[in-house]
Amino acid sequence: MSQRQYIDRQFDLFVPFVSGMPLRDQREAMERPFFSLSKKKRLKPIEYRSPDGQIFVNVYPNAEWGMATIWDADILIWAASTLTTLKRNGVNDLPRTLHFQPFDLLKTICRDTGGRQYTLLREGLARLQSTSIVTNIRAEKTRRKQRQFAWIESWSDLIDEETNQSRGMSITLSDWFYEGVIMDGGVLAIDPAYFALTGGRERWLYRVARKHAGGNGEGGFTISLPTLFDKSGAEGTYRRFKFEITALVRRNELPGYDLALEIDGETEPSLVMRRIRDESREVNVGALPIRAPRKVRPKKAPPADDQPTLGLSFTYLADETLEKVRRDFPGWDVHALKAEFDTWIAGATDRAPRDYQKAFYGFVKQHHARHRHELR
Repeated sequence: MSQRQYIDRQFDLFVPFVSGMPLRDQREAMERPFFSLSKKKRLKPIEYRSPDGQIFVNVYPNAEWGMATIWDADILIWAASTLTTLKRNGVNDLPRTLHFQPFDLLKTICRDTGGRQYTLLREGLARLQSTSIVTNIRAEKTRRKQRQFAWIESWSDLIDEETNQSRGMSITLSDWFYEGVIMDGGVLAIDPAYFALTGGRERWLYRVARKHAGGNGEGGFTISLPTLFDKSGAEGTYRRFKFEITALVRRNELPGYDLALEIDGETEPSLVMRRIRDESREVNVGALPIRAPRKVRPKKAPPADDQPTLGLSFTYLADETLEKVRRDFPGWDVHALKAEFDTWIAGATDRAPRDYQKAFYGFVKQHHARHRHELR
């Protein structure tokens, strides 16, 4: 069979593009620390164990490509959504290998379709294939102590020799991920607005909320921030994580979910996530939603760092500021520093800067001068 005939036959197997395809995410991958939450190349492994010691997840990056990121997981969402759609359309023998046009996949996950995005797609596929995961999730059902896998077993890109353009791509999903999608109750519906979330922690937090608070009724789901930090697998300190979660609570912009902090004054705060039945909710800007514990009345005032703050107007960083900060002070998580800066501003009414961009640059400059030894 000639190469041309082979390619034409491959096209017969391509997954048809479905506009507005219902989006699904694999349930077990939504709450545990399976992905890097930063676009920066991560080489530090994730080694997580549940508080009861029963569940563990270890994620090992590839030396060349790093660890699969929360943005790379969009490809897995497309795959889970595609398999679920095929299943609902009556396809009995669901394929583990999916053939597709990269344009269709990018459109589904709300990405641009320029040449740069094709390059990023290929890099994401490389990370999904090269990242190694070892976990005992689902081990009881398979009578195995643990499973080791990559997200995808292999991928390919059919390149037209004349135009050097992709004629189509294929991915073969790992057994673990494929089994998790096709089993009963293995996927959860997600809001298409998820793809508009730009921050890694923000995206991860939506997945946690959807997994735990989606079916918990009006009471929602409550989790302490230290436990949430452990489940995130995020690099950096708990203090920085707490700053950023506090900023996310203040913005309160997760699609379909309401966020609040629960403080008793004696322990670390807890995050309350509640599904919104009425989508007309107002977004909290400035005021930090804080609730007393449902059964325990606070015995003393919360620490000063956790007091609600008013009057904070969140300002997005200009592209020029982002570029300048990353150029002059490489190695830092700019968005985490922004969350810390915003929280500092909120601590007093006289801290609002006249020029936010210049003030943030100065803040990072001082931070870099004090902590640059931590980058070594």
